[in-house]
Amino acid sequence: MTDFATARHNMVESQIRTNKVTDAAIIDAFEMVPRELFVPKNLMGVAYVDEDLNIGNGRVLMEPMVFARLLQIALPDAGDEVLDLACGCGYSTAILSRLTGTVYGIEQDEQLVSGANERLGSLDVDNAAVIAGDPLSGYPKKAPYSLIVIGGGVERIPDTITDQLADGGRLITILYENGARQGTAVLVEKFGATVSKRVVFDASVPLLPEFRKEPKFVF
Repeated sequence: MTDFATARHNMVESQIRTNKVTDAAIIDAFEMVPRELFVPKNLMGVAYVDEDLNIGNGRVLMEPMVFARLLQIALPDAGDEVLDLACGCGYSTAILSRLTGTVYGIEQDEQLVSGANERLGSLDVDNAAVIAGDPLSGYPKKAPYSLIVIGGGVERIPDTITDQLADGGRLITILYENGARQGTAVLVEKFGATVSKRVVFDASVPLLPEFRKEPKFVF
């Protein structure tokens, strides 16, 4: 039988601490949230491997090291209002709930939404919820957000999403630009009407179907 507490600790020590993640709060969040609860039963035994896990319905559980490094560039704090897009099973929402003020997870698949909220409830998370909706639309009802997380690879970051950033807000994701095979972790920041983007490190995660580039039609 898998000792999940030991596996979780080993993940933190061998995958996260050794890969330029130094923020104590982020490290503690990964140490505390039971990743095995957020995967299908057949994947529980590999919940802590250093790779992306396909959880179905076009969603992945991002490799722990990549997600931790993404969070570190975002500098989350207790004052943040967070939008967690394409959050799938709710693992990212649970991690963010330990680092920020309020988290709204958005997921299209109603079964994933239900399961995510059950897991958050079982962990007594009271500052986060997963809501059924189209990740491409965000969640304008509670905008603006000081932090937006897109939980997978994207070929585009629509204006509908950056429009929901607060002044001084930031967005993190893995971007594949111009058909590139190698993705890059990017930090997007909004100041007034200006939206800027900074590439931080190379990373590859599966593309989210909703965030693929729209095909161009040639007549």
